[in-house]
Amino acid sequence: PFKTIFTKKELIKNNLIVNLTFEFALEVINYCEILEGKRKFVLANQLMKSGTSIGANCWESQNSESKADFIHKMKIAAKEADETEYWLLLCKHGEFENCEVDLSRNKLNMFGFPEMSRES
Repeated sequence: PFKTIFTKKELIKNNLIVNLTFEFALEVINYCEILEGKRKFVLANQLMKSGTSIGANCWESQNSESKADFIHKMKIAAKEADETEYWLLLCKHGEFENCEVDLSRNKLNMFGFPEMSRES
């Protein structure tokens, strides 16, 4: 019997966690651009690193060498998600001049994270 072999692109397409974390990383990038525009460079840098690392680790887990390696990579992604939540909570609760937070829109909100308007 022949085993069906899928390309990585096909596997990713059908993988909910990889898709969601990829979309989340794109939203984090957009949000960080807004933070940088408001001169919140340290927050933007920290959020960019942790927020995009979630998806990178989920993506990398798809090529794990063993079940233990897969679990390890997913645990790293979970830790990065915790750190990302911390930075986003700082954005939400910090009283930064010209950094209005609006939770009503955006894909970040599906995780309860803030959105900032692009207006200064």
